[in-house]
Amino acid sequence: MLMWIIGFSILGSIGALAGAALLLLFPESIRKNLVPSLISYATGTLLGAAFLGMIPAGLDKAPVTGIMITVLAGIVFFFTLEKFLLWHHCHDHDCEVHGRAGPLILIGDAFHNFVDGVVIAAAFLTSIPLGIVTAFAVIAHEVPQEIGDFAILLDNGYTRKQALILNGLSATATLPGALAAYFWLGEMHTATPYILALSAASFIYIAVADLIPGLHRQVTLSAALRQLILLLAGIGTIAFFHIGG
Repeated sequence: MLMWIIGFSILGSIGALAGAALLLLFPESIRKNLVPSLISYATGTLLGAAFLGMIPAGLDKAPVTGIMITVLAGIVFFFTLEKFLLWHHCHDHDCEVHGRAGPLILIGDAFHNFVDGVVIAAAFLTSIPLGIVTAFAVIAHEVPQEIGDFAILLDNGYTRKQALILNGLSATATLPGALAAYFWLGEMHTATPYILALSAASFIYIAVADLIPGLHRQVTLSAALRQLILLLAGIGTIAFFHIGG
C-alpha cells in the first residue's frame, strides 16, 4: 500500500507539473482555448471524486451526521483559509492574486500540494480504486493551477527557468503530505473517514468557488455546451474508474 501511495503522490505532483510545462510550450492563443477546457474537465473530476468516491467511502465507516457535518465544516474552513491565508487557485492573468508576491504564491502552493498528498494517502488507505481516481482528480485540477502559478511568477520578475524550478520545488510537498498521512492514519483508522470528508470538502470548494466562476466568464452557447460536455466527461471518468472498478 505504501508503494501505491508514494507512486501516485509522485505522479500527482510531477504529472501536474509536466502537464503544465507541456501546455506552456503552446502559443498563448492555443492555451487560451485549452486551459478553460481543462478546467471544465477538472471540475467534473473533482465533483465526481468527492460525491462518487470520498463521501460514500466515509459514510461506509462513520455516522452520516458526522461525515456531513465534517464536509460542511470543511467547506467553511477552506473558505476561511482562502479568504485570509494562502489557498487561492488562480488560473488567469485577471485575478487579484497576481498582485501578491511570488514567494507567497509558492508557500501557498506548497501547502496545497502537502494537503493533496494527505488526500491521496487517505483515499488509498480506504481502497486502491478510490486512491487512483483521487490522484487522477488531483492531477486534473493541478495542471491549470500550475499554469496560473507560473504566470504569477513571470509577472513578478522570475525567469521561465526559475519559475519552473520553483514550481517544481513546491510540487515536492505532495510526497511528505502523503507519507505523514500514511503513518498517522495507519495508527488512527477511525480518523480516515473524516479525513476523506475533509478531502471531499476541499474538492467541492475548489470546484464551486474557484473553477466554476471562471467558466461563467465565457457566455456564448458553444462555450457553455463545451464546458457542460467536458464537466460531464470528468464526472464520467471518475464513475468509470471508481464505480466500474
